[in-house]
Amino acid sequence: MGSMSFGWRSFDVTAHLAPMGRYARALTRHAEDAEDLVHTALLRAYERRATFRRGENLRTWLFAVLHNSFIDGWRHRRAEDARIAAVGRLAAPHAEPGQDHALHLREIFEAYLSLPEPQRAAFHLVALEGLSYAEAAEILDVPAGTVMSRLSRAREMLRRMDAGEAQPARPPQLRVVGGSHDPKA
Repeated sequence: MGSMSFGWRSFDVTAHLAPMGRYARALTRHAEDAEDLVHTALLRAYERRATFRRGENLRTWLFAVLHNSFIDGWRHRRAEDARIAAVGRLAAPHAEPGQDHALHLREIFEAYLSLPEPQRAAFHLVALEGLSYAEAAEILDVPAGTVMSRLSRAREMLRRMDAGEAQPARPPQLRVVGGSHDPKA
């Protein structure tokens, strides 16, 4: 799916596939679901190409399409998350002697995955993808201050988990308000 022709302009999305894949992986926590999410987002981007404005940042626009595709598929992923959690409970965590570092990295990764979705998304976009607060805010459709707050909370939670403090109970990823999902909650 190298480039998309949007009529008046040809867009090379190839450079954005790896970052989109990483962000999708952070959102879905499952490699196959992440790949499906990227494909869905690219299809949606193509279908909604008329909404892309000249001069707009293609990467930011694609990330926003990807994020909105994730939010739209949230109910379906809840069942998938339950399946992944069930498989995770079956696997006995263990590490061979001398692999303390690998075990510690695994624990940090699991703590990252246990962050609430809004915090995990903000952390991923800013800390891992290197986007600015403004770019992340545009993708998440929230004010930049909200991104900064979510990022601060995510970092603090990861520090507490790394220090061995009690793991917080996993809050619901999205809150239903007025009969529709509210991704800004």
